[in-house]
Amino acid sequence: MSLIAASGVGVSYGGRRVLFDIDFQITRGEIVTVVGPNGSGKTTLLRALLGVVPPSTGRVTRAAGLRVGYVPQRLHIDPGLPMPVARFLSLPRRASKAAMADALARVGLGDVARQTMSTLSGWQFQRVLLARALLGRPDILMLDEPTAGLDQPGVASFYRLIEDVRRELGCAVLSISHDLHVVMSASDRVICINGHVCCEGAPHVVRAAPEYRALFGFGTGGALALYQHDHDHAHDHNHDHGHEKDHAPHAG
Repeated sequence: MSLIAASGVGVSYGGRRVLFDIDFQITRGEIVTVVGPNGSGKTTLLRALLGVVPPSTGRVTRAAGLRVGYVPQRLHIDPGLPMPVARFLSLPRRASKAAMADALARVGLGDVARQTMSTLSGWQFQRVLLARALLGRPDILMLDEPTAGLDQPGVASFYRLIEDVRRELGCAVLSISHDLHVVMSASDRVICINGHVCCEGAPHVVRAAPEYRALFGFGTGGALALYQHDHDHAHDHNHDHGHEKDHAPHAG
């Protein structure tokens, strides 16, 4: 049974159609990543699935009582506002100290509850956002380009953390990403969109699809080797490990 599904979904802004006839579903335990070039509708699709943007056509269905954890692409907090991490984690619903400590530990952060948000490093900030999303023990975790601004080791580390969260909680993960070099190793399924679904399937299937290569070329190198080496030696090391020299262009 799917946790969330889109059937024939289209979205228009100001008379301009952004998404066309999107069919999509995700089941518990899957890690699914949506990729596409700038302006392809990736974030719009996520917002439609979240219920923030109403579809112009088609429908989105969610499992009854579905718990969603959301990590936004960017979140600006006024540096002059002395907001402690503990206060941030209690918005909009108050969380117990034990729950906050557990969430922070789960994302690999130490005792930062009293530290102000403005003093966190980039990778700490992203992990606090993730900890906040995990407080409700979500059935599905939705991430909108969660590693924007992180360096390659930081990106690889974040995706390893997401796999750990998926394994521990049994939740599904839907990620919007431009990190093509890691996506192909960190996902169970990849969906490539450009206003519509160009291709989808297992990473090796999408990587070989003409539609994907027309958009991104042939390279998925970069941090892919780093991710595989550091994360899981059980991965197939023939899975393009070290064979592709070109770096994939970012697709924001």
